[in-house]
Amino acid sequence: MAGEMDLQVMLATLSPHRDAREYVFVTGPEHDMRSDAIMSFTEREGVTRIVPATDETADLRYVRIELQVHSSLTAVGLTAAVSDALTRVNISANIVAAFYHDHVFVPTARADDALQALLDLSRAAQA
Repeated sequence: MAGEMDLQVMLATLSPHRDAREYVFVTGPEHDMRSDAIMSFTEREGVTRIVPATDETADLRYVRIELQVHSSLTAVGLTAAVSDALTRVNISANIVAAFYHDHVFVPTARADDALQALLDLSRAAQA
């Protein structure tokens, strides 16, 4: 199933959805498998994993906002538009592209503001 390629359509149909859970980014050796990881990426220095936060987690916590539009992995401009919208409201974002959707991880304290910025971006594209 091919994803959407048209930037205007992708923005108009972003349908951002806030995940109720919090996550943290952790790193460790490749053999240190975490069955609860929702993403892992291998770098020279080690493996980065995004895992659900626990009560013991002291790291900066993030909320995931899933962009429910099915964007193509070869589409151009979606990441830039989302990043720009969040930059305008001074929110850092870690964006992960998966096969069907893009996932935006923002600091928990700014999650509501980030969701509103993405909803505003989508509404502007619908006009």
